Amino acid sequence: MTAAGKQAQQPEQQSQASCADARWSAVLRRDPDADGEFVYGVKTTGVYCRPSCPSRAARPENVDFFNTAQEAQRAGFRPCKRCRPDQASAGTQQRAKIAALCRMIDAAPQLPTLAELAASAGLSRYHLHRVFKQFTGLTPHQYAKARQARRLRDALDQADTITDAFNDAGYGSSGRFYAESTQVLGMTPGLYRAAGANMQIQFAVGDCSLGAVLVAQSELGICAILLGDDPNALLQDLQQRFSRARLVPGDAAYMQRVALVAGFVDHPASGLDLPLDIRGTAFQQRVWLALRDIPPGQTLSYAELAERIGSPKAVRAVAGACAANALAVAIPCHRVVRSDGGLSGYRWGIERKQALLHSEHESLPEPPAVK
Repeated sequence: MTAAGKQAQQPEQQSQASCADARWSAVLRRDPDADGEFVYGVKTTGVYCRPSCPSRAARPENVDFFNTAQEAQRAGFRPCKRCRPDQASAGTQQRAKIAALCRMIDAAPQLPTLAELAASAGLSRYHLHRVFKQFTGLTPHQYAKARQARRLRDALDQADTITDAFNDAGYGSSGRFYAESTQVLGMTPGLYRAAGANMQIQFAVGDCSLGAVLVAQSELGICAILLGDDPNALLQDLQQRFSRARLVPGDAAYMQRVALVAGFVDHPASGLDLPLDIRGTAFQQRVWLALRDIPPGQTLSYAELAERIGSPKAVRAVAGACAANALAVAIPCHRVVRSDGGLSGYRWGIERKQALLHSEHESLPEPPAVK
């Protein structure tokens, strides 16, 4: 091949190499999620850009990829003046602002107002509300209430008196404390402080088709069925849930009960003929009761479940109740899906949710043959 032919082939090879690189598709999509992963230099202009740059797309044969802005600069490229790849991306800046607001909410003795949060972030209240929910999945108010509920539980566990607890949790008055705490806890603060005290819980960890399974039982019945890959992590979860109880490792006879539960997890359509000790707020118990009414092999959307319990606007709260479920499979939160039928978050992993639904579907009886 002549020298001229080789020179003509080089741009074509460079174009093919760029198009075969997964980063090129991110450039074509102007994907903001790829910002921070790499930058690309354009040889004809001598500038380098972030993947989301709105500038006119370069030709693939003129593009070089770099892991960092520093690498691009050492190669002789200068930063684009439109996307400013040498500075933090807009998404990174927004994440930093939201993280700072979360820290502000966590440290505040009283819940900040939306106006106070917006002023701190330098954003309008509307924009803050939208961006906060985008990054955390919660509105600022929902996040703040969740943090206050956590502080309430911690305060009730640690404070010497209930009066000390409502002061430590950031409640301005005892009236509001008692009204809201009962709603959050599903019981009075006094009963919560006694929950788990002097109670003995027997537990053991076994194996099932979905990994490790921890089964815990109080004097009232099975109080936890936890799934995971790490038995130590499951035990830590149990200890956090029943911090005031006395946890006792199960004996050989108890392992037979664990084997029974493991068999139920492997074949959920078979049912579990054991008493359950179901603990949760009044709202959570409504959701969990409705979950147990969903037949094996069938699913409901979160919106349909909210309708079923008579709270059609409480879709997010229903999802929260599903996430708080400590009795895997026995309270079948795996039978709740998105409105489009897709699988959404599952406390014990999407793969386990998919496997449970598949197992139930496979166990359904064959429809009668049409004659």
